Amino acid sequence: MFARIARLMKGFVGLFVSGLEAANPEALIEAARHEFREKIAQYNLALARMAGVAERLKSQIKQKTTRATDLERRILANHQAGNLELAGTLARELQELKADLAEDAAELKETEEGYQVNLRQAKVTQKEFEDKVRALEKQLSQVKIKEAQAEAAAALSGAAFQVGDLGDTMRSVDEVLQKRYEEAAGKARLAKDIVDMDTVTEKENERRALEQGALAEFLAARGVATSTPGTAQATPVAAGPAAKDMGPGGGDK
Repeated sequence: MFARIARLMKGFVGLFVSGLEAANPEALIEAARHEFREKIAQYNLALARMAGVAERLKSQIKQKTTRATDLERRILANHQAGNLELAGTLARELQELKADLAEDAAELKETEEGYQVNLRQAKVTQKEFEDKVRALEKQLSQVKIKEAQAEAAAALSGAAFQVGDLGDTMRSVDEVLQKRYEEAAGKARLAKDIVDMDTVTEKENERRALEQGALAEFLAARGVATSTPGTAQATPVAAGPAAKDMGPGGGDK
């Protein structure tokens, strides 16, 4: 009984978690990023230790090479001085030191090769993970676009209105605009009816009379006689001496 209840509880928890995952794919991607960062940090730590071993071997090889050079110098000096026993001891030490150098060089080569292989593997893995994340983000964006299109289509199909039916909101707008138009038209008509057209006509006649008087005064100043109001004839007021024809071949006739 308890085992069955435990399985049932696990099933409920599994369904709940699956629902959360389906509703929050971004959280899954972020969790994958976090998990990858933790793993790559551990991997980098191992690489750092490997690089430290390589640097230690390089330092040992450098020190032993310096020691070997010094032993060679001392062996030659003691041999030339006749200290054959000391020279033999130093030669034996040099022999062992060179063996250690060869072993250290082999270990350094192996460590460097392993470090470079694992470093390339880390870079490839990181690049593959980034490509996968970008592909998932692109897929997620496409899914969201399709879901938005589906929701819009469902909303349009659910709005069953007939052609020409504006709906309550549109009818309200139409009524408001119609009311404002009627108020504005009524105010315009009232303003037109209030205006005294007789006064307007008198002012227009007065303006025309002033304009004609100004025109007559201007023509009189220029010596132009007017026959009837509103018309002007270009006749001289006083005849002067006859002008001579100054054109080609002109003269007194």
